[in-house]
Amino acid sequence: MKKSTKIWICIAGVLLVILGVVCIANPAETLFSTAWLIGLFTLLSGIFELVFTIDTQRFMPNSGTRMLSAILQIILGFIFLSGKLLLTVSLPFIFAAWVMVEGVIIAVRSFDYKSVGFSYWWCIFILGIAGVVLGYLGLRNPDVAGRTLSTLIGIGIIANGLAYLVGIAGLNRFEKKVNGVREAIRDAIEER
Repeated sequence: MKKSTKIWICIAGVLLVILGVVCIANPAETLFSTAWLIGLFTLLSGIFELVFTIDTQRFMPNSGTRMLSAILQIILGFIFLSGKLLLTVSLPFIFAAWVMVEGVIIAVRSFDYKSVGFSYWWCIFILGIAGVVLGYLGLRNPDVAGRTLSTLIGIGIIANGLAYLVGIAGLNRFEKKVNGVREAIRDAIEER
């Protein structure tokens, strides 16, 4: 795998962590004053995820879930950038749902890391479940759109970003396994 691919996924993870910190640091203003920044980071994160997915889809399991995650992030980024009033009204619902869906995708993805022997797969799983729980809490209490929801959403986004960063460590494991299979196939062909 190209070094640039690993850099793309690291950038996506860092952007998600930054986005979560922005939500927590500005709880009262999150719904309006950070709308453009949230839209930009979401859009960029989706673009980086899409680039990563396209670059790794030929050997990475469940690339369809990665593609779905990237497309959802890109769509949300455009929605957030297009209208602050729409964002102000819908942000609690959209972000809570996004954090929950992204958490499910990350939790499912953790088993790919487990299947190749990555010992910290459980960290990715726990962070994915944290995203699901925090997203659900946000959907259940949309009237608490101020500090509490901003903080819950921010922590959920940080959990998703950290899961991306932890997952980078597992990519080397995927790469070694794929290269081992390639070599075994090459050796089998040469023996014939």
